[in-house]
Amino acid sequence: MKRSVSGRTVGLGVALASALLLAGCNDNGYLPRDSRHWVALSPEIQSKMSEIGVNRHSPMLIRAYKKESELEVWKADASGEYKLLKTFPICRWSGQLGPKKVEGDRQVPEGFYSITPQMMNPNSSFYLSFNVGYPNNFDRQLGRNGSNIMVHGACSSRGCFSMTDKQIADIYALARESFAGGQKAIQMHSFPFRFTPENLAKYRADDNLPFWKNLKEGADRFEVSKREVQVAACNGKYRFGSNASDTSALCSNPAADDPVSIAARQKAQQDEIRVAELTKAGHKALKRIYQDGDQHHSFKHTVFASVGSENVSRAATVPQGTSRVAEVSQPDALDVGPVDVPAEKARGLNRQQLLALAHRERFAAEPASAPATPAARPANATAVAATSAPATPAARTTQSAARPATTPPAVQATALVAEEKKGEKPAFYDRWLGALSGLTASATGTTETAPAAAAPAALPTPPQRR
Repeated sequence: MKRSVSGRTVGLGVALASALLLAGCNDNGYLPRDSRHWVALSPEIQSKMSEIGVNRHSPMLIRAYKKESELEVWKADASGEYKLLKTFPICRWSGQLGPKKVEGDRQVPEGFYSITPQMMNPNSSFYLSFNVGYPNNFDRQLGRNGSNIMVHGACSSRGCFSMTDKQIADIYALARESFAGGQKAIQMHSFPFRFTPENLAKYRADDNLPFWKNLKEGADRFEVSKREVQVAACNGKYRFGSNASDTSALCSNPAADDPVSIAARQKAQQDEIRVAELTKAGHKALKRIYQDGDQHHSFKHTVFASVGSENVSRAATVPQGTSRVAEVSQPDALDVGPVDVPAEKARGLNRQQLLALAHRERFAAEPASAPATPAARPANATAVAATSAPATPAARTTQSAARPATTPPAVQATALVAEEKKGEKPAFYDRWLGALSGLTASATGTTETAPAAAAPAALPTPPQRR
């Protein structure tokens, strides 16, 4: 008897699964490059789906927040309501808060995007990846350009949302299974920060605030309904509705009196009242400045080593029980982190002037009486592993006996860099300011160490590239 098409399809699927099982994984535990896009959903993800009442073929939605460095994956239940499946810490994003405008500006886009099956890239140089759909119609209406903005692995960003390889394996598998279940496009919300009254009050004088308030309209609709947001681009402004199947009428007849619109307006009014209260209470208007993006705080105390022309570190094997060396782009940009400066001082400044202002503000905020202890970055990953290896009991006893009781422990090499001794110009700021490195500091420096409560991130060893 002649086999049906569906029978042949099942047969091919079984053959593929068998081939993967026979091929096995690489020494690092990952599937080979030509089959890693078929990786199964992790037991953790499968367990969480069962817990919240969704399955692997349920529709999926993504929300990302730059300031918090978090990427959320939501899955819809049988009623169409989305439930939070997992929040992934973002390993690296680049640029500043604010939208992407031109190719090469290193900005991560902000807005509402649509990911289709054609945007999935199983052969990525960054383990796995998918395109977020920038520029969308809204971006094109404003003349914005750029290309290849991805969610990918490798912890290296030039305008992308960069995850660890293990994270992107899970996110990619979730998207693959949602598409297999019939979802035609995955909606992605990309925001500068969570639109809380506290964030809105803090950054109320930012030049991007009108754009951010437009994004918040859509964010509020999702918050009150937990359903996919209907989005249209209308002359450089987002318009939102409730009927996700029809966006063509939104520009001429935006939603106004449906239950979701009413609830979203009420939420917006409550948030504005809270913003006014915070402003009246004396919360200053600030401008946040990064040297070049950020990463989630769970990665902050992971030991990094940078090599190569792109200043991208490579993972190295370290002794058991020590912090793994993680791969990250431009680790020097992460050494100090973001600086919030008064908004009135930042108004009208270009990028280099903003960095110089952040440099001065940070020094002005440092207590002058704190002792300074320089911490040198190891020259390579091997040096990091050597310095962070656990000491034997005998060695620890000898070290403890030799060290005076009043001497503080040595600063461990981490992604943070301590400032130089009093009176010396910190080497980090020479790198941070670039062409403005000739500026001199007007205040004394202090030692910057990691908070004692923070725990090292347990990161997987990235796979070998091919």
